Amino acid sequence: MVEINIRSAISTDIPKMIALDHNYATTHVWQMTLDLTEVQTQVSFREVRLPREVHVNYPRIVRALADDWTKRDALLLAEEGEQIRGYISLRLGLAPASAWVEDLAVDRLQRRNGVGTALVMAAQDWCARKGLHRVTLEMQPKNYPAIQFAHKLGFEFSGYNDQFYRDQEIAIFFSSYI
Repeated sequence: MVEINIRSAISTDIPKMIALDHNYATTHVWQMTLDLTEVQTQVSFREVRLPREVHVNYPRIVRALADDWTKRDALLLAEEGEQIRGYISLRLGLAPASAWVEDLAVDRLQRRNGVGTALVMAAQDWCARKGLHRVTLEMQPKNYPAIQFAHKLGFEFSGYNDQFYRDQEIAIFFSSYI
């Protein structure tokens, strides 16, 4: 695990945060099945292995993130020395006594080194100090690395929203009580 410092982001950090590689690669996806009848709607997700690794773009417009971040209640970053290794953004008010993680990005070379875990734990600490009781992570169903990460941290599947992202893609949600 890298030795990192977590702190609130300031305006001079924004260009470095935007410069992080927000994209990811995946070998699995969560495929949604929707079964509609007159009396019942059933939705299920199942893990599907892809025939080859797929590179996926971040679901938000990266160059617009700075404007989006002005609407966040917290923007924390992880740094090692002078290098920004990742960040997490939180929004309040989407559910009672909850915080919503809208962005969680870790520099590609720093992934799987504890940076994401440190950011989520810092966000949970921030939420606890604010008297909040729940944190929700949002992600694309094809972001299998993030799904595995959420499970590793003890987050549980808590729902989905069809046509959530700008490209009309589904978002899935994982929540954890603090």
